[in-house]
Amino acid sequence: MCIEKEANKTYNCENLGLSKIPDTLPNKTEILEFSFNFLPTIQNTTFSRLINLTLLDLTRCQINWIHEDTFQSHRQLNTLVFTGNPLIFIAETAFNGPVSLKHLFLIQTGITSLEFIPGHNLKDLESLYLGSNHISSIQLPKGFPTESLKVLDFQNNAIHYLSKEDVRRLKPATNLSLNFNGNDIKDIEPAAFISTVFQSVNFGGTTDLSVIFKGLQKSAMQSLWLGSFEDTSELELSSATLQGLCEMSVESINLQHHRFSNLTSTTFKCFKQIRELDLTATHLTSLPSGIEGMESLKKLVLNVNRFEHLCQINAANFPSLTHLYIKGNMRRLQLRAGCLEKLGNLQQLDLSHNDLEAPDCCSAALKGLSHLQSLNLSYSEPLSLQSQAFHNCPRLELLDLAFTRLPMQAQQSPFQNLNRLQVLNLSHCFLDTSNRYLLMGLHNLRHLNLQGNQFHDGTFPRSNLLQMVDSLEVLVLSSCGLHSIDQSAFHSLGKMRHMDLSHNNLKKESIEALGHLKGLYLNLASNNIHTIPSRLIPILSQQRIINLSHNPLECSCSNIYFLTWYKENLQKLEGSEETVCATPASLRGVKLSAVKLYCGITAMGIFFLVMFLLLLTILLFFAVKFLLRWKYQHI
Repeated sequence: MCIEKEANKTYNCENLGLSKIPDTLPNKTEILEFSFNFLPTIQNTTFSRLINLTLLDLTRCQINWIHEDTFQSHRQLNTLVFTGNPLIFIAETAFNGPVSLKHLFLIQTGITSLEFIPGHNLKDLESLYLGSNHISSIQLPKGFPTESLKVLDFQNNAIHYLSKEDVRRLKPATNLSLNFNGNDIKDIEPAAFISTVFQSVNFGGTTDLSVIFKGLQKSAMQSLWLGSFEDTSELELSSATLQGLCEMSVESINLQHHRFSNLTSTTFKCFKQIRELDLTATHLTSLPSGIEGMESLKKLVLNVNRFEHLCQINAANFPSLTHLYIKGNMRRLQLRAGCLEKLGNLQQLDLSHNDLEAPDCCSAALKGLSHLQSLNLSYSEPLSLQSQAFHNCPRLELLDLAFTRLPMQAQQSPFQNLNRLQVLNLSHCFLDTSNRYLLMGLHNLRHLNLQGNQFHDGTFPRSNLLQMVDSLEVLVLSSCGLHSIDQSAFHSLGKMRHMDLSHNNLKKESIEALGHLKGLYLNLASNNIHTIPSRLIPILSQQRIINLSHNPLECSCSNIYFLTWYKENLQKLEGSEETVCATPASLRGVKLSAVKLYCGITAMGIFFLVMFLLLLTILLFFAVKFLLRWKYQHI
């Protein structure tokens, strides 16, 4: 049977060995996922009943033939997926019918020429995906409509040469994204892209970039992707090669996994117009000083390089930067004072996964970054946070310190001046959670992640560090080793809408701490909850979504009130497939939604009850008789 995702609209019939459309599918079906079935031939009767289809996914259905007028009845169809089908024939009128077919996927279909694709009735086509085929020329057939094209994807084909005529037929398309990734272009006719404007062009994997720059002369594009791959032996980039950038207009360029020869300030001579530059994994140990004219650069990516300290990027070269990413450095990176001082406009700084070293963090290293809004220092070496460690960044809205040990002086807060901070990630930081003043000053904090930090004796006490942040809306306390929560622990958190208490050892009594909260997304998965008494059920009823999966739940009559409530509220329960019985043994592994219990009095119970009442009546009769006889004897 197909899986119903949305009644009368979306159905998944994947991998069911079907050779035709099941009669059980309603005629009103709009989205049909039919991949990994068997339809060697499709024709105008195959889907004729499903006239409301808007998306049809036929991935790997062993389709060889697509006959005339196959989709004649499907006026609303806008997305067709034929990925992984060994197509032999597509009729000229195969796509007749849909008045606005917009997305066509012909990936891994064995196509060798674009002449194979009928252009009839594709005037509204916006995206055409032709990756992983055997196409050697991008020349479209005469009359093939390109006016509406936004995406044309040729990645991983056999295209090695591009001519002016190839590109000329694409000119009617405006803001086109063109993908040649993985083709290893050997040659492009000089100025083949002249006077063309693209949203993006991807030549990833091309070894000789001088060929690309020669063909892109006097063209314009928003984004140019020239990255290589780890297993590709590319030519070193020289200043002479990069001169080609002076002959074109581009705003964003990616050069990842290339290697520069003789890197000097003149290497960047033609980068003056660039707004975004990605130099990920380009084997850099430093950037030269004295680079001029880079005032337009707003975003710089220097991930996975080999810097020893932050000053080696010579940040003064890029005075207009708003976004700087130095992630996953191949050496342990040292934070030094004043290295970023000239980046007064910086708004986002990511220094994660660098094993950062900073004995006294982080005031001196962040000097001058008064406009910084987002800072990521996660996965660092232990950072000894000073009091008001971030006072140079008063506009911070997001701070991520995950998986970084944070030793600090007792009973103080390093975040005191961060009045605008909204998101704080302190997961797995080995915090002193008994420090009630740790979060002092965070008056606008909305999202707090304390995952993986341990609490004394596994108890979340009444007096705790959350009393300083009454504006919290999202709280993560998963994997904190909690056994119990004081009933008044969350009393100050009246704005809470998302609480994650999963992967602890909480019992049913901890639910009482949530009594004043309503409309929560509440995650109690993987705890130690066996039963939930009737007095706690109103607390669950007032929440929005609840996850109780992977708890050792008892499916017996002692828990009947909860089991009844569970079945009546399936619409608000998440993880129901993993919410199963642990006891009794006869029901172990059975989903709670499928449990059927009979908790009334059995026939045997009725028999013993009748016998008990009968005996009681007899005893009462003889007792009354005895009392009356005794009374008359003593008159």
